[in-house]
Amino acid sequence: MNTEYSPGAQPRPFERPASHGWQVAWGVVLIIAGVLAVAMPFIAALATAFVFAWLLIIGGIGELAYAGHTRHDPGFAWKLLAGVLTLVLGILVLVAPLAGAASLGLMVGIFLFIGGIARTVVSLRMRPARGWGWVLADGIISIVIGVLVAAGWPEYSIAFIGVLTGLWLLWAGIWRVTLSSMRLA
Repeated sequence: MNTEYSPGAQPRPFERPASHGWQVAWGVVLIIAGVLAVAMPFIAALATAFVFAWLLIIGGIGELAYAGHTRHDPGFAWKLLAGVLTLVLGILVLVAPLAGAASLGLMVGIFLFIGGIARTVVSLRMRPARGWGWVLADGIISIVIGVLVAAGWPEYSIAFIGVLTGLWLLWAGIWRVTLSSMRLA
């Protein structure tokens, strides 16, 4: 495949890959899963908590293995502690997934709030550049959603995580199907 750049060369249109059908099928599965997650946010939140728990458990085991491998290097105790804490947190979320989903909701709310403040500040520094209003709107919406999540915690945080997971699945499916249809044009 030639990857050299030629000035004035026309970009080649998307070619239909052999995996096109699989990409569309995967996109449709993600869209269906997203709709189900939005329709059943409690179940989606529990599934998200379980996935998060297993990621923490696997990560904790990896950190412990790394700590053991580097036990003669400086910082061994900190690496070991990080691995143990990550593993224990994963086990706790696995054992108590409702508490894990509620905690995830609070963490996302805090993230949205802090990120919203940062984007609001950035937008004000961008003003009067083109598009600064979009960044400001994003910042304000993020702050409002963060406050709403914190105000409704823990009662509504589980539903929030379920709906958020569903919207993410929907978006992931939509862009896959859209990209596939663009390649056909």
